[in-house]
Amino acid sequence: MTIEETSDEVLTATVSEASAGERFDKVLPQIFPPYSRSQLQAWLKEGRVRLDGDIPSGRLMVGGGEVVSLDVPPLPVSDWLPESMPIPVVYEDAHIAVIDKPAGWVVHPGAGNAAGTLANALLYRFPQVSGLPRAGIVHRLDKDTSGLLVVALSELARSELIRALEAREIKREYLAVVNGCPITGGAVDAPIGRHPRNRLKMAVTDRGRPALTDYRVKERFRGQGLLAVTLQTGRTHQIRVHMSHAGFPLVGDPLYGGRVQLPPKPDVELITVLQQFPRQALHARALALQHPVTQEVLSWESPVPADLAELIRILAADMESNS
Repeated sequence: MTIEETSDEVLTATVSEASAGERFDKVLPQIFPPYSRSQLQAWLKEGRVRLDGDIPSGRLMVGGGEVVSLDVPPLPVSDWLPESMPIPVVYEDAHIAVIDKPAGWVVHPGAGNAAGTLANALLYRFPQVSGLPRAGIVHRLDKDTSGLLVVALSELARSELIRALEAREIKREYLAVVNGCPITGGAVDAPIGRHPRNRLKMAVTDRGRPALTDYRVKERFRGQGLLAVTLQTGRTHQIRVHMSHAGFPLVGDPLYGGRVQLPPKPDVELITVLQQFPRQALHARALALQHPVTQEVLSWESPVPADLAELIRILAADMESNS
């Protein structure tokens, strides 16, 4: 049985063919062995377990081959342990730290990630955050999104940063490579909530929370576009959901990307990079805020990571050779 991490909070697995004919609630502990049968049954009743996207009865007989998803609540902060790991800190003082997170690094402990996260590293590097909710993390980046985020190191800074985020006073700009390319810049103003049938995903839904994303075109390629994207709100997967909703899903996005869009007569290098780009092509490039204590206006920029820079280079070379 292979368990695959698909987000920071959801595990998925496939029911073994050998389990065909057994009750679902009895099979669950075999699928997710770290958790007890009683805990899994409780999560089943809470709607945290899905079978092929639906909330099943525990008495349902499985046929084998079904996809099971388990939405595990984040671990209590008291269970987060300090770990000595290098953190790419670009700024720090007594109240805040700004981190340039690499792609592939989970921000806080959750399903399948009890250790090795940014939060574990923060607790070791900045012991004072042990007394703060979520170890001072006031906003997060998806595991495979790279770039800048700010962390509170004091309660005064934490409360003020949360207020500033809610008031849209913290400016965050992202670089995104999308399939297709808008004719001009624009905005997506559409509420985002949990997908009604797939808890792995978020979706534009009338029952969601308000969400606003601005974007402008920085560079246009034959089949893709490079966008500068600015968040006005901070919903889970916001840019990924909004750009997919607008018809321009991110290159490499495993949840919202859809089919790869290839231009006419692409060369092998272009086909390879578009089909095998290992993550959503999204980078938190710039961060600007008013310091929560000193009131000084501060800003930072993160260089484009090597994988994203190579993707852009190949797209630009293809554009030039076909112009």
